[in-house]
Amino acid sequence: MRIGFTLNGGEVAVDALPMARLLDVLREDLRVTGTKEGCGEGECGACTVLIDGRAVNACLVPVVQVQGAAVTTVEGLAAPEGRLHPVQAAFLTHGGAQCGICTPGFLVAAAELLAHTPRPTRPQVREALAGNLCRCTGYQKIVDAVVEALATEAGA
Repeated sequence: MRIGFTLNGGEVAVDALPMARLLDVLREDLRVTGTKEGCGEGECGACTVLIDGRAVNACLVPVVQVQGAAVTTVEGLAAPEGRLHPVQAAFLTHGGAQCGICTPGFLVAAAELLAHTPRPTRPQVREALAGNLCRCTGYQKIVDAVVEALATEAGA
């Protein structure tokens, strides 16, 4: 089946089985590999992408569900001219990335938070990121990075 959608701002079409996982289509068919597979069961958040602005686990989404939708992966967060998204820049500043497996999912989830919650509290940041697991950082650097990114975005 031919499935067309917007990927990181550009139109794409791919031949895939309707129930193929979006994660697999992104990585294997479209060669957009920033989105990672951690558990394959929707528990870890490493595969978080935005579909029409909402964070979802790409390992749980059949590709047919994105027909006509806008999908944003971690590669699509930066501005077209290459300027990093405030969350990406803050992760660099705070060392929010360690091994890197969970980082794309955290960045995408944090970007959704930035887009939908104007001034979240630290507990709201923690809640927004609760679907993403990290084994390396202990979360403090990640939360600090998101709080800084929110402050940077609010001041921009």
